[in-house]
Amino acid sequence: MSGLLASGAAIGTLPFLSSCSSSPSASDGPAFGLQLYTLRDVIGDDPEGTLRRVADFGYKHIESYEGPMGMWWGMENTGFKELMDELGMTAISSHAEIFEDFERKANEAAEIGLKSIVCPWIGPQDTLDGYREIAEQFNEIGEIANNVGLRFAYHNHAYSFEEQEGEIPHDVLMENTDPDLVEYQMDIYWVVAAGHDPLEWMQKYPGRFTSAHVKDLAPGDEPESTVLGTGSIDFAELLPAAVQYGMEDFIVEQEAYTGTTPMDAIRDNADYMSGLKI
Repeated sequence: MSGLLASGAAIGTLPFLSSCSSSPSASDGPAFGLQLYTLRDVIGDDPEGTLRRVADFGYKHIESYEGPMGMWWGMENTGFKELMDELGMTAISSHAEIFEDFERKANEAAEIGLKSIVCPWIGPQDTLDGYREIAEQFNEIGEIANNVGLRFAYHNHAYSFEEQEGEIPHDVLMENTDPDLVEYQMDIYWVVAAGHDPLEWMQKYPGRFTSAHVKDLAPGDEPESTVLGTGSIDFAELLPAAVQYGMEDFIVEQEAYTGTTPMDAIRDNADYMSGLKI
């Protein structure tokens, strides 16, 4: 995925980037979540045991994803909800393949009280008209979701922030989707990797980015995600500002584990998030 990253020079000019030595201010901290894709290499062996460890680390919110065992990790939706209740956690959302059997997935998610279902990927489109067509599909999917009491969102990668035909495709998506039907989940890492300032996008579209993936960017010629607080993004400054522009949920994600392991990474990320004052 590093091929989608912008140059280090472009990244380095962004105003909210911090030195790796930055530390968050102490507080009781927000209720933060974990995207289970972070644990994709381990959760399949023992979903229940893995989720128990996640709860032990202090995570209160869970965002699932549609992996090889489905969104509910072999437990069915009601079984997944029962485990969340037992562990004192709340499943707030899930990534899903929205272009296949969406009504069933939306109904299952709504039945157990998820807030939203999220499209994690559309891939780069050949033309801006391709993004306009996707936007129309998003409006239709958002209406289906709303009809069962669910919200629908799209999760970005770098490609929608890379200039195409003189425009930024993410603008095209946002300008052609109904705010009442389509929300946006900002992956902060990918916005920065594409050379953009996340806060400027929140200011441009207040209330449209309602959740975020909190994922830090390691320095280097081929950047990758890293443990929060050890990379270049100043979340202690950025996240409180995000709340002012409508951000509701902060979801930890990490995709690379240089010098650590998935479980150690989510423990350290929970410690970092617990120290933030938002």
